[in-house]
Amino acid sequence: MGKSKKVDSKEVGLEIGLIIFKYFFKKEHLHYGYWTEDLKRDLSHLPQAQEKYSNFLISHIPAGVKTILDVGSGVGRLADQLINLGYKVDCVLPSEVLIRYARELLGNKSHIFECKYEDLETDSRYDLIVFSESFQYLDIEKSLQNSCKFLNDGGHILISDFFKTEATGESVLGGGHRLNKFYDSVAGFPLKTIKDLDITKETAPTMDLANDLLTKVGLPIWNLIIHYLNSNYQNLAKFLQWKYRNKIAKINRKYFSGGLNAENFAVFKSYRLLLYQKVNA
Repeated sequence: MGKSKKVDSKEVGLEIGLIIFKYFFKKEHLHYGYWTEDLKRDLSHLPQAQEKYSNFLISHIPAGVKTILDVGSGVGRLADQLINLGYKVDCVLPSEVLIRYARELLGNKSHIFECKYEDLETDSRYDLIVFSESFQYLDIEKSLQNSCKFLNDGGHILISDFFKTEATGESVLGGGHRLNKFYDSVAGFPLKTIKDLDITKETAPTMDLANDLLTKVGLPIWNLIIHYLNSNYQNLAKFLQWKYRNKIAKINRKYFSGGLNAENFAVFKSYRLLLYQKVNA
């Protein structure tokens, strides 16, 4: 009998998040949202902000695009919306959890490549390759190289994601490539900049909602768990708090320090919509 496959904690966390979000909001979007002035900044309006985000992204698809490769397509919501608009869409997903959700939603309407984008091999070519909050997880050079290979002549790359600024200090929010490093890398490829829009202001409010949820819901639950363990299993609690002291300190610093807010996000991150066109080298 072979060894059972270890369960990835990130995969478990991702599925828990999807279940919670689907239950409370009847949605499975995984992106920040786009907050226009008419939207009240509260959790009940997050689904609307996420719909606005998808519509904003789609509004920047160039004319003439027919085939799209959606890299890191989440549960397939954007791909499904694009397919319903008449585009032919393929997806790239490395996550078993997301693949399961995406297949359930998309059925046979889209081909899903089950691999990392850096490892993708295909003879298919596309008019547009879109990265919706997925580029931050990819190797810059390899991803741009693959994109140029998989694009038709004159095709486009559309990236909507946040990047690190050059601000000094430490941000509790990780992720994102350094924006200047990304610009330097793009300059080495046959890509012409069509659009470079800073939408940090429109995406940052989601961080305030996350911070509010963590401090008003997550922290009390966290403290209750610790109190319960300390009261009923003192020896175990002491051992766990010693054994995982660094991880516990990291959790407290990252999630419960109050640093996950829009103001800090705008300092340390730059959320951008970027559109490039492949040109003759």
